[in-house]
Amino acid sequence: MIHPSDILAARILVVDDLEANVLLLERMLNAAGYTSVESTTDPRMVSGLHGRNHYDLILLDLQMPGMDGFEVMEHLKSVQPDSYLPVIVITAQPDHKLRALRAGAKDFVSKPFDLGEVLMRVRNMLEVRLLHSESLQYGKALERKVCELEASRETIVRQSDELRHLYEKLVREQQVTERLLLNVLPSPIAERLKLRADLIASGPPEIIADRFEEVSVLFADLVQFTRFSPALSPERLVAILNEIFADFDDIADNRGLEKIKTIGDAYMAAAGLPFPAADHAARAAHMALDMMELLNRFNERSGYDLQLRVGIHSGAVIAGVIGRRKFIYDLWGETVNIASRMESHGVAGRVQITEATRQRLGKPFLLEARGTINAKGIGELRTWLVAGRTTDASR
Repeated sequence: MIHPSDILAARILVVDDLEANVLLLERMLNAAGYTSVESTTDPRMVSGLHGRNHYDLILLDLQMPGMDGFEVMEHLKSVQPDSYLPVIVITAQPDHKLRALRAGAKDFVSKPFDLGEVLMRVRNMLEVRLLHSESLQYGKALERKVCELEASRETIVRQSDELRHLYEKLVREQQVTERLLLNVLPSPIAERLKLRADLIASGPPEIIADRFEEVSVLFADLVQFTRFSPALSPERLVAILNEIFADFDDIADNRGLEKIKTIGDAYMAAAGLPFPAADHAARAAHMALDMMELLNRFNERSGYDLQLRVGIHSGAVIAGVIGRRKFIYDLWGETVNIASRMESHGVAGRVQITEATRQRLGKPFLLEARGTINAKGIGELRTWLVAGRTTDASR
């Protein structure tokens, strides 16, 4: 068993080229009761320090001038002959985390620092590290008594393997959690949620919301799909929607839009968030035309005659996360309402946009004036139909 005093007495080395980060981490650890915390801002000294002091844990920043964290871990492998690197990496880059684990790190801490996350990961890592050390020491003792204690040795080996498998399972579960968050939320929103461990149990204590002044919102609806669906089995209906909407997701990724949600046979996306984009209107228009072309190809393959109706409006929106256990990233505001009316008051097989969107489009599109329509709950709106792209339009 690992006694709490053994954990607090563990030797810890903090490595970061920024003195402010070093001081912040030292204060966090000292305040939690850790009594042997050292630090350096020079990554080239880490291998030598570890060779002399045999740290139980190294908190290692990945992005440092002269020698980055990945190079430091390679040097540490020559100092740590048992190939067990007692390293928790520090990074603000999501794509660096899996690479660091493959390079030998045992866990990661995200920037900016969250006190709860830092202390939790440090304690968990030290528990595993000390258990690992105890297992190795006990294994050596068993080797000296292998004849009389063979059964006990096998038990310890099995426990060591179980511990390793449990740790690997934890790493895999962390990776799955990250992938699931990124599947339902924009990456910067997912990062903000991951930094708040209390969200999982009780939902956000503070509202996560942002205002975007320049966004184009797109609504698309499969026309009269409800009349078409009764003739299909549930499996076939879901398969058709999944095929079409999965292709719409690919278009959104390629054109730089954020998928917001699907509601039945309707699809909603937005350009210009969570990262602002000056060409948000053009991105939305390109996506709408791509969706039309894709559905035509689907009809040719399947023999169906489905039609799509698309509406786009540009302006300001509020975007944020709602829910407790099931999060959703959604949009609110007049821009969203008008975009919805552009779709519902639109024309089957066509893309309808407002004057506000037309003014932001530029030259690559062929437009037809539809005139003024009376949108329910909004009033009169001047509208246009996007007929296609000019020959020099970017595809």
